[in-house]
Amino acid sequence: MTLPLAFTGHDLDRDDHTRADPARLAEMRARSDARLLALDGVMPRFSEDGLLQTDLSEVKADDELVYLGLQDGAPLFARVPPEGDLRPAVTMRDTMMALMRLPSAELALFGGARSIADWHARHRFCAQCGGNTHIAKGGWQRNCGACKAAHFPRVDPVAIMLVEHDGALLLGRGRGWPDRSFSALAGFVEPGESVEEGVVREVYEEVGVRVRDVSYIASQPWPFPSQLMIGCHSYADNRDLTIDETEIEDARWFTRDEITDAMANGPDAASFVPPPRTAIAHYLLQTWLENDA
Repeated sequence: MTLPLAFTGHDLDRDDHTRADPARLAEMRARSDARLLALDGVMPRFSEDGLLQTDLSEVKADDELVYLGLQDGAPLFARVPPEGDLRPAVTMRDTMMALMRLPSAELALFGGARSIADWHARHRFCAQCGGNTHIAKGGWQRNCGACKAAHFPRVDPVAIMLVEHDGALLLGRGRGWPDRSFSALAGFVEPGESVEEGVVREVYEEVGVRVRDVSYIASQPWPFPSQLMIGCHSYADNRDLTIDETEIEDARWFTRDEITDAMANGPDAASFVPPPRTAIAHYLLQTWLENDA
């Protein structure tokens, strides 16, 4: 049975109405039960029970805090760090292994906090005039003090797609990936195109294959730094590949038996190493196997 998607399923009441009320926000910050999700920069800190939470006693009056919402009725905040972090998840193996042990609600909580804290750390200057920006609406907006432009947290849409032909799937591996690792092809959706058009374009650009009949499967927030992964399925009419080696190190067609072996045996599989359980690509492969069993 397919497991829920990682980084989804948080248990927060986002409490949107409080965000726009400075007096109410101040009350939330002053409450004795207010909590801080402890981060080391934008990376998680752990306690014996999971993600570490502390009180706000060490928070300074001028610290930028994001109001995440209410957790079991208590206000929860995250601190904006001095710097953001644009490293891809593939370079954070130890952290990803630790995150995989978290309950789904805690993993989703961390993912959202990391994305918003990272965005703030990297958007302290206005994209319109270059002036200083300051936090607003409980951390869900930044305003420019010079030109008064309002800036909102950025989420980048990424199409990630299975490409099928005669019962086999096309998977690729990016440059610098661990040995034998393969995953679904993916790419950013560009301005002026639909998700379906993004799938068609990205597959053709990366491997020279024309696809059709694009359908949506599921989506996943991915906080490295802040993508929305939009999982799709498509069909190809042939298996001829022309690989763009500037982006893709290798791409191959894998049979159902090879994918079954990889999903069952992980790094010990004879065929290839599948994407980790935290990635939507793992969900897409598992769903494909279950639906066509």
